[in-house]
Amino acid sequence: MTNTAATSMVSPKWLDRILYPFKHHTLEIEGAQLHYVDEGEGEPIVFVHGTPTWSFVWRQQLKSLSRNYRCIAPDHIGFGLSEKPSGFAYTPAAHADNLEQLINHLQLKNITLVVHDFGGPIGLRYALRHPANVKNLVILNTWMWSLEEEKRIMKISKFMAGSVGIFLYLQMGFSPNVLLAQGYHDRKHLTKDIKQHYQKPLSTPASRFGTWQFAKALHESNPYFAELWQQREKLRSINKLILWGEKDKLLPIHFLERLEHEFPEANIIKYKAGHFLQEERGGEVADAIKQFI
Repeated sequence: MTNTAATSMVSPKWLDRILYPFKHHTLEIEGAQLHYVDEGEGEPIVFVHGTPTWSFVWRQQLKSLSRNYRCIAPDHIGFGLSEKPSGFAYTPAAHADNLEQLINHLQLKNITLVVHDFGGPIGLRYALRHPANVKNLVILNTWMWSLEEEKRIMKISKFMAGSVGIFLYLQMGFSPNVLLAQGYHDRKHLTKDIKQHYQKPLSTPASRFGTWQFAKALHESNPYFAELWQQREKLRSINKLILWGEKDKLLPIHFLERLEHEFPEANIIKYKAGHFLQEERGGEVADAIKQFI
């Protein structure tokens, strides 16, 4: 098993090492340090986060599943403990390139790929390119098609691409300060301490650039999303588990219906939870993945 040594990266003071007890690993990609978790041994499970989260969002699943599996969870460039350079492209395609580099670097084989939010269009591109190396797919509240028809999402994304949107995202921290809470059905799970772990990595206007780029990508990356969807047949032979928070205020429920219709062979479990079901139903999500594998 090829594994990079844990780097001497110092944990930031705000990071609660009881909540997030994992070793820090980094890989230099595109001239920036990409931070990732690599815990446990056995068959690899790769967790791909969305916005405005980072590997922290998977901590409950990482703790549980790393007892029996090798669990890898990167922070996209611009998120979490990864560097946030101004020169990086920050498109879903650029993040997908980075994920592929990390998987190749770690020489992972027979992967279980777990994707959520923007992690869907980022991680699923790897599955489409290398279906023979993806043993299982676990899909949580995400999509992989053009959002052109989603009038509300298009309207918001185009607005956020403008000057007011830039101000809201970069100066006001709209993503971690406002949108994050919208992703919870039961707000009691978003304690002050948990919220801080999402706000701290995005505490300056410069550090929030990646979140703004994702807001824009909802309309700017439609050709990329459409290209993924055109290749969906390649996923047919991969075992699929769909875990869905039915109380999601950020993504409409017909996204689940579309996946159900397209992949009738998939196992589906629905939860009374919001967009961040891996936060609200942490143990249940971990158990569902374990039983599925």
